[in-house]
Amino acid sequence: MNIKQLRYFFEIANEGQITRAAKKLHIAQPPLSQSLKALEENLGVTLFERSGRKMELTEAGEVLYEKAKELFYHIEETITEVKETGKGIRGTLSIGCNKSCFSHIPKKFVTYQERYPEVKLKLVEGDSYFLSEQLMNREIELAFIRLPIEKNDFSYLYLPDEEYVAVVSKSWYGHNHKESISIEALANIPLLLLHRIRGIGQYETILNKFEELGLSPNIVCESPNVDMLLGLVNEGVGATIVPKSTLLEHNTANVTVLKIEHTNIVSKSAIIWLKDRYLSKSAERFIAQFK
Repeated sequence: MNIKQLRYFFEIANEGQITRAAKKLHIAQPPLSQSLKALEENLGVTLFERSGRKMELTEAGEVLYEKAKELFYHIEETITEVKETGKGIRGTLSIGCNKSCFSHIPKKFVTYQERYPEVKLKLVEGDSYFLSEQLMNREIELAFIRLPIEKNDFSYLYLPDEEYVAVVSKSWYGHNHKESISIEALANIPLLLLHRIRGIGQYETILNKFEELGLSPNIVCESPNVDMLLGLVNEGVGATIVPKSTLLEHNTANVTVLKIEHTNIVSKSAIIWLKDRYLSKSAERFIAQFK
């Protein structure tokens, strides 16, 4: 087996057809088919189930595909590292971000673009669990997340702690001019809370504070999307508890933002990236802005 055979196999798997793979590789179909046949004979396995023109990976094919994907990533990573050494920075930097962490990015984004105009920044939104999976799959290179996170595969740059605030619909809180609200009062208002797709996060942090005081909050909605929750609060559904910076990009005309009395609920966040892996110069310099 050689790299060319493996590349041909990889593109057939990606395209699901010999015809499309040949077009992508800019070669004729017969040499591509012959290369695949030679590879299967060499390995003594069938790599694809053929259904008409459609090609589906067998179990053995799936194993080879994942290994090939890893190998080609390392090859590309090596090429990138070599090219970046001693040269200007260019290309695309893919960054993941929780919506509740987005306030950290805009000003740094502008500064970075002024310094490195040849780097295109790609932003991917998601909760901390989703972004950690994106990092593991190398779909993104770094991510701004809310802690905690369960995996131990990452390096961290911790961002400043910030307090949680209660965002209460004016239809529930009326014209009360207080600047704070007790956690006991929040337990009696319908609550809409941030909850990750999977894993432990802000939801559990907030719920633990209620349980410590023997309170059972009335949780009427859970979502990983802070925009949806704030939209529902804005329409009078109830209240939510979010990091204070989350509100910078939102209209608060129909809500009241309140400090939570006598309860130290702190939101911790960080920039994370894969531990012990090559980090591109463009990623290093983006992270350096936050040190």
